[in-house]
Amino acid sequence: MWNQKPSFRFEIDNFSEKKDRILSQTFVAGGYEWLLDAYPKGRNLADDHFSLYLHVANSTMLPSEWKRNVSFYFALLNQSDKELCRSHIVCKVLDVKTPSWGFSKLFPLSKLQENSVLEKDRLIIEVYINLIEAYDGERGYVSEKQETVDINGFKLLASQVTLVRKIFAEHPDIAVGFKSKNQVLKTAYMNVLIGLINTLNKPSHNHSETELTKADSELSELEEVGFKLDWLKSKLEEVILERKKADVYGNKVIQLEERVKNIEQMENQMKRKIVECFLERKKAKDDGSRVQTLEERVKNLEAVDSSFRMDCLKSKFGDVSLEKKQLDDADGSRVQQLEENLKNLEGIVSDLKVKLDEGKEKSSCDGFLLVDDDEVA
Repeated sequence: MWNQKPSFRFEIDNFSEKKDRILSQTFVAGGYEWLLDAYPKGRNLADDHFSLYLHVANSTMLPSEWKRNVSFYFALLNQSDKELCRSHIVCKVLDVKTPSWGFSKLFPLSKLQENSVLEKDRLIIEVYINLIEAYDGERGYVSEKQETVDINGFKLLASQVTLVRKIFAEHPDIAVGFKSKNQVLKTAYMNVLIGLINTLNKPSHNHSETELTKADSELSELEEVGFKLDWLKSKLEEVILERKKADVYGNKVIQLEERVKNIEQMENQMKRKIVECFLERKKAKDDGSRVQTLEERVKNLEAVDSSFRMDCLKSKFGDVSLEKKQLDDADGSRVQQLEENLKNLEGIVSDLKVKLDEGKEKSSCDGFLLVDDDEVA
């Protein structure tokens, strides 16, 4: 019976640079050792396809009578686990004469070399192995030894009987076109069909893109070998459509979440701006109070300076008047000179008064502007 998980997963990095044969590490499946044999440029240099084979590991060390009755298939994927191709199921008895089996032309190299097919230049190989029977000489035959039941010519496990009977009851012509008489191959394909049905019966939101791609590949393979599966194909299309709707809804939710996040960020930025403006306004008011205080101090200093200048001028004016009185009878030219000096002093006093008044008006005007700017802020 096929497992949902691969028996082994082999990753090849820098695939485009590989030229020679590549052997995987040994792995165990069904209790026995195997390995994969890959040819990145084809088994023969003239080939234009990727080649891949399944080997029985350490076959030269086994008894000459050894045998492995096995069914298997390969899947090639890229870095995102997108399935690039899937081989058909192989049912083969491997022995000392034929220790390996596979495909010399599994996948065209030209397709592997196309842009964006291999992300990060990495090729992933998955192999699914179903060991039917094994023989190692003295150990004798080893098999799963599970009870099987025949349903319409298909050997199935007891646990599968109910589902398969239901399938044939609802779709009696499902296997009419399937002509193989190989019982191992028939069982293998029926297991693929059962796995496909179980996959499609899961809730739509649980399907991954890789899983649906794999389901589509399995359905196509089953139809190619003769199964009539129109009803299952419709189910697959329905599931794919539901998945797309879920993706669209999910994208809308993500977009809305991004918009809400952006709005919240804008709101926080606006709050910070408001706080900054409030602090600057408060600082401006504090600075305004300091300016007003400085203006008062300047006014006081100007008043003191003006009073001092006036006192000095008055003193000089008194001295000149006294001198004039003392020299009334002196030389006429000397009196005239003193009168001119007095006139000049009076002119100086008048100019000083005008400048002092202008300084006061300017100081008052500047103070008004400072107060106005503060209010605007």
